[in-house]
Amino acid sequence: MTTLDTKVLPYCASRYQARRRVSRAINVGGLNVGGDQPLRVQSMTTTNTQDVDATVRQTLALAEAGCEIVRITAPNKAAAAALGEISKKVRAAKCQVPLVADIHFLPAAAMEAAKHVEKVRINPGNYADKKKFAVQEYSDQAYEAELERLHAAFSPIVLRCKELGRAMRIGTNHGSLSDRIMNRYGDTPLGMVECALEFIRIAESHNYHEICLSMKASNPKVMIEAYRLAVARMEQEGMHYPLHLGVTEAGDGEDARVKSAIGIGTLLNDGLGDTIRVSLTEDPIYEIPVARDLADKAMALWQQQADQALTEPTHDSIDPFTFQKRPTRAIKLGPNCSIGGEALPAVIIKTAHAVSQTQAIIQDVCGAQMKLKDSKVEGLHIAIDQAGELAQFAPLHEALHSVVQCFVLELGEDVDLADLEAYDWPADGLAGITLLQHVTRQDAFYAAQLLQFCRERRFNCAIDCSASDLRDEIGQQLAPMGSERLILSCGENKPGGEAHPVGRYRALTEAALAFVPGAPIWIRNTSANTLAPKDYFSDRLLEASILSGALLCDGIGDAISIETEPLLDKATTLAYNILQGARARISKTEFVACPSCGRTLFDLQSVTQKIRSRTDHLKGVTIAIMGCIVNGPGEMADADFGYVGGAPGKINLYVGKECVQYNVPSGEALDRLIDLIKEHGKWVEPS
Repeated sequence: MTTLDTKVLPYCASRYQARRRVSRAINVGGLNVGGDQPLRVQSMTTTNTQDVDATVRQTLALAEAGCEIVRITAPNKAAAAALGEISKKVRAAKCQVPLVADIHFLPAAAMEAAKHVEKVRINPGNYADKKKFAVQEYSDQAYEAELERLHAAFSPIVLRCKELGRAMRIGTNHGSLSDRIMNRYGDTPLGMVECALEFIRIAESHNYHEICLSMKASNPKVMIEAYRLAVARMEQEGMHYPLHLGVTEAGDGEDARVKSAIGIGTLLNDGLGDTIRVSLTEDPIYEIPVARDLADKAMALWQQQADQALTEPTHDSIDPFTFQKRPTRAIKLGPNCSIGGEALPAVIIKTAHAVSQTQAIIQDVCGAQMKLKDSKVEGLHIAIDQAGELAQFAPLHEALHSVVQCFVLELGEDVDLADLEAYDWPADGLAGITLLQHVTRQDAFYAAQLLQFCRERRFNCAIDCSASDLRDEIGQQLAPMGSERLILSCGENKPGGEAHPVGRYRALTEAALAFVPGAPIWIRNTSANTLAPKDYFSDRLLEASILSGALLCDGIGDAISIETEPLLDKATTLAYNILQGARARISKTEFVACPSCGRTLFDLQSVTQKIRSRTDHLKGVTIAIMGCIVNGPGEMADADFGYVGGAPGKINLYVGKECVQYNVPSGEALDRLIDLIKEHGKWVEPS
């Protein structure tokens, strides 16, 4: 299998500062995408394309909601021809939103669609290529022969788009790589990238450049790595095509928004992306506000950092193309909870109540622990602003020391070492104690004293500081002491400055490598780490998903807290959802569900909810729910089981990539799916 040395491949100007990648601008029906243009928001209709009036209504509704580009599926030549009437009616309604034909398998459909719409999406894994999961070793000569065949098959649509002034998206999908690509590169981000580059080279051979590129996957880690690698490989070949970002088959509800924000937001923080779609298994109109928020945040961030000098090195010790968890020292938070080492990231939740409000804190914590099943509060984070408040910790410790694993006491600047030494700490109980304090370089000696005090008391010490402070006096004080019982975070840095929140944590990680390399990193989602704070939950969800998800997908992060959400149970649920979305910690069933389109053979929204209601207690099981198999069984690469539309009223059931039951009547399919799960030993009865 062919591999690539990625050590010398830069993909962005800086991983510490958000600098927008310079791409060429392409014209999509009068709307420019890429270059210095704003991030464009798009979506896709879910109606049957040949139901012209329904498709027109949904297109107009999407445009009214702020969608700037609308994609419509064209699975066959008849559907492609219907695009002509759809376009006429949309324009007759005084709507100029560019239309895109979504093409997978049929060159004839692409040739027809190009007559009627402003852009054509081609899936290079499906378009005139073979996908039978055949194992074959291709010689260089045989591989070249396949490329010549592709050149002949793909050139006609390239020439037609060039003639008619149409744009094109070459949209690779993780699930639909051809046998040729799979045998040479494997089911990898590199395979996704090379698949697209082969088609770009064919287009360029005809002097056609109105192209944008996408690298979609249902796994945000795969998607992030593929886009980064695509940019790096394009830079090698002198290509500068704009990028369309999206996490495909993200599902619905909070989970889908979290996964989309992780994948899309991470790349936007890297400066990558020119147009985005948030794929939801919901009415497509609900995709627009989420995408708009992500786009607006990114544009504000890019504008904020555009004029700042690059002050950090352009590369760091993290390999951005291959996930590897950052090695750290294992530290016990409590008897049954650790952070660092091989432990899964811990969840620490900050109470919004003052330490004196003992009963309110107890009620919140116990209510959450009973309600959230596998999503438990592991560390309870409490603010101690004044030394006098330490005395109020004792009754809280007495009440909850058998309920939570660890108490994290965040010490205000007025609490010093003398106060800690004078306090009569509770006797050892079932929970551990961690002392957290924000320090600057002026407090470097104090930071070392605090760590020493914690070691003597068998507490853990969390130092919250900036990377620059750690690189200077603080690092010099801590380095001789090592990372035993030491945790690092940068949750209290003030917004603004040279680095964005993700960049600040990346810089902290690099500084730690130089002075205390084994120290675990605690990702704190605080108001100081919020780019554009607003007072509603969706914004807090997106901000936390971007910061935490980007770092977790880089292998950074041993604990996570959502300190911007005042409701303890919501903060806990969001933390676990982010960990699951980043594939860092699995606490419930994972659903891979496509967003629906005109190809879909059943009502995805209602069926997804029915399947979820019967299976959402299966921790660690992944179920793919697909309206059809257009993206290929490979899209279920991470799924244990698949529920896929095979024909009207018929469902195909999969175990991994293998279809094991064909044409199951839809009324029986859910029960048969559950029987399959039982046969493979992954079923447990719901409590």
